[in-house]
Amino acid sequence: MLCQLRCCLCAAILYLSSLGAAANEAPTYRFSPVNQYDINLTAAYWNPIINYVADKSGVHLALKIGRTSADTTSYVLAQEVEFAFTNHLFAPEREKLGWKVFGRRNLAPVSGQIVVPADSAITSLAQLKGKDIAFPGPEALIAYKVPMAHLIEQKIDINVIFGGNQNGALGQLAAGKVQAVGGNSQLIDSYAQRENKKFRVLWSSTPYHDLALMASGKVKPADLKAVAKAFFEMKDDPQGREILRQAAQKISLPGDIFFIASDGSEYVNYRKFYQSAPLSLR
Repeated sequence: MLCQLRCCLCAAILYLSSLGAAANEAPTYRFSPVNQYDINLTAAYWNPIINYVADKSGVHLALKIGRTSADTTSYVLAQEVEFAFTNHLFAPEREKLGWKVFGRRNLAPVSGQIVVPADSAITSLAQLKGKDIAFPGPEALIAYKVPMAHLIEQKIDINVIFGGNQNGALGQLAAGKVQAVGGNSQLIDSYAQRENKKFRVLWSSTPYHDLALMASGKVKPADLKAVAKAFFEMKDDPQGREILRQAAQKISLPGDIFFIASDGSEYVNYRKFYQSAPLSLR
């Protein structure tokens, strides 16, 4: 009887210990970067970076991307992820969700643009009236909302076609399915370099900073600090620097692009955009 009691007591202790271990198990945070490229290229760019950051920080991270940029943003809005690389959260109602900017890349500011093939007969925005124009997706602020706001202001009615991401939109232009593309100047330049294409820029917006590294309120402060530190110190570590170089090469970016800290103040013009944007784009 005493032996049975001891066995039961040991089993109870082991069970309670396992519950404690499960409770203390480190969480896995999901990281969702906006699909600036097709899904395969987006994953090829981000996976090595996220694996490095997870390894150096000791924080479990997993990449989560949707088929399109709008799909990926829907994960963020539904709070199915805890980290994001995005510029889709600066609208007033979305800022109430509690996401915090903690970093960005050291890229120069980019512009929203409307472009046509270099040999196109179209040489002015007015000639786009009634034409099919491709954009990455309805959530893309620089690549869709900013150019579209200008077209609305100029009273130039167009047929909007969404390509799912910037590559998809430019691919439709290359295939002759649309007459122009709205996009992010840096992504357009990178595509032109990769695909050996030339474009005529019909219009460029004022500059906006690159997308932001953001964290939700679900992330533990210590985990956020560790993840941010790993991102920012990549450039100082030979292994991290090489990962950044190889990742940049895949998307035709300069090899000296790295992550830096940000308090979100660089994104004030995003917030200003929503103050005056047409209601359909807010």
